[in-house]
Amino acid sequence: MTEHVILLHGLWMRGFALAMLHRRMIEQGFRVHRFDYMSVANSQERILARLHKRMQLLAEDSVSVHLVGHSLGGLLALQVCHEEGELPAGRIVCLGSPLMGSAAARGFARWGRGSEVLLGHNRELLEKGFGQWSGPREVGMIAGRSPIGLGAVLASIEGEHDGTVAVEETRLPGLADHCVVDTSHTGLLFSPDVALHTGRFLRQGSFAMGAGAPSKIGSAPPSSVSSG
Repeated sequence: MTEHVILLHGLWMRGFALAMLHRRMIEQGFRVHRFDYMSVANSQERILARLHKRMQLLAEDSVSVHLVGHSLGGLLALQVCHEEGELPAGRIVCLGSPLMGSAAARGFARWGRGSEVLLGHNRELLEKGFGQWSGPREVGMIAGRSPIGLGAVLASIEGEHDGTVAVEETRLPGLADHCVVDTSHTGLLFSPDVALHTGRFLRQGSFAMGAGAPSKIGSAPPSSVSSG
């Protein structure tokens, strides 16, 4: 049976930004789909309803339907799995998602109505995140620590960060695994290391090397990854 993977982009992005990650996940043997949505204009309810329906349709010919979300996409992946209604089996990998809430998003809030224009209907989810994860799916997080990005200019981000999201903002209680890579927030989508670890977690529920995990994708320096 097929293992499907749905990729979700982040705020102010569209599906084409996922092209490199899409290709690398196909190379690992997954059936990959890009979920495109209007991150600011669409309501959260509409986005989640479409995603829920997509998951159910893919489940008809698969053993699992995994979700991989970058930034806001990871928050939406967790949110849809909290919603009522039967969903297929699968795991979730979040890439630089501020699951504990985003200092950068709260920084935008000081702009008043301007923040509503920038963050749209997902503003509250971005600002507050989740208290913990107790959902049925195993969730893995890959965080970046190369501090290059607009968020660091617009808000004070404490500790290690990827230029937009602090590593501590990704450490949600209840995660199955967590790792940190030497890349920026946007760079998470282009890193061969990230693609490798994503596929490994989807198959075995851990970022650690294990039986059946692909050994390499392109050139991924193992020294650039640390577990958290």
